[in-house]
Amino acid sequence: MTSSLAVVYFTGFATAMTLIAAIGAQNAFVLRQGIRGEHVLPVVAVCAVSDLLLIVAGIAGFGALIASHPSIITVARYGGAAFLLGYGLLAARRALRPGVLTPSETAPARLTGVLLTCLALTFLNPHVYLDTVILLGALANDHQDGRWIFGVGAATASAVWFTSLGFGARKLSGLFAKPMTWRILDGAIAAMMFGLVAILM
Repeated sequence: MTSSLAVVYFTGFATAMTLIAAIGAQNAFVLRQGIRGEHVLPVVAVCAVSDLLLIVAGIAGFGALIASHPSIITVARYGGAAFLLGYGLLAARRALRPGVLTPSETAPARLTGVLLTCLALTFLNPHVYLDTVILLGALANDHQDGRWIFGVGAATASAVWFTSLGFGARKLSGLFAKPMTWRILDGAIAAMMFGLVAILM
């Protein structure tokens, strides 16, 4: 890789890392699954592949299409708000009911349900289209011939982030052996979901 292409690659990497690392519903979900040690690899893979597809779509010009049809963002906003409200209520229920707090006290979630939740948190979030498709797509295309190198850097950042978040969360499992810690986490997740709903509405 030449020095100029390396700069483009690391610019894509740094830009995507800045956008992806912001605390949000998807990251909170990956963190929780990581702490539980439940379906971590499939969740990380779904998040990374989803970002890859969105980044490719943005570079390929779908960002301009979405920008010219704001109704797409509107549908995602209201659908996302409804889903986040439901997810927030479930988190609040876990926080308020000690009987459903720790992984040992609940039956393992089915892989299908976990992946559907992950996909919903990803694609019903209107910010994913604004940040990943429109913004990253526009920044990538500013590099013209190097746009796909920028995209590779951005996709690498996504894979690194979700892998680190999902598998790194296992180091917190000792802390989360206490039911009260799970109540605090779920309470924080519920507050975050309700806050996101307020922003979307």
